[in-house]
Amino acid sequence: MSSATDYDQILVERIRRGESQAWDELIGRFDGRLLAFVESRLRNRSVSEDVVQETFIGFLTSLPNYDVSRSLESYLFSIAAHKLTDHLRREGRRPTVPLSSGNSTSGPWELPGAARVASSLARSKERRNLEETSLVDAIADHLDRWRNRGDWEKIKCTELLFVRGLPNKDVAKSLGLSEQTVANYKFDFLAKLRATIRKQGLSNEVFPELFEDE
Repeated sequence: MSSATDYDQILVERIRRGESQAWDELIGRFDGRLLAFVESRLRNRSVSEDVVQETFIGFLTSLPNYDVSRSLESYLFSIAAHKLTDHLRREGRRPTVPLSSGNSTSGPWELPGAARVASSLARSKERRNLEETSLVDAIADHLDRWRNRGDWEKIKCTELLFVRGLPNKDVAKSLGLSEQTVANYKFDFLAKLRATIRKQGLSNEVFPELFEDE
């Protein structure tokens, strides 16, 4: 176990004991990096600071369930990614669709590097364009199939889950379905979305998560 991991575990335990100095140390270590990450997406300092504040509050709220064997940095950035996605949804901007069934705690956002050169930025923009085009085509394909079959329930369910960003239980209540049915629709949609994107023959650099099992 690395010394950094040891330090993180000790720091988390101190925070759990209510030591205010430990909380200050956590903010001091990660506040700047989290702010740079969020601001690179929002381009708004004030709003980015609010999202980072929500991130720390989210960490504190989830602290009883935090597994200290997990990277503290990765955990904080995953919370920031979710808070950022929530903000984009509230603003009516389309968030990135994560290509997982929701069991992973990691987000779809790329962590910012310390010094990204111009060529790297260009490749990143090109990749985002490919991602967007690929996702739009794949989603449109599935929506067309559902419309042709009259599967309006699945369309409504998917819209509430991925466009409005509602949790499974709220979608189930809204549509009069069981939470298990909603979960099944969600899993089936994401599984088929993954399969459709894989068939597009894109480079594994575009959606590396699709090639993890190869």
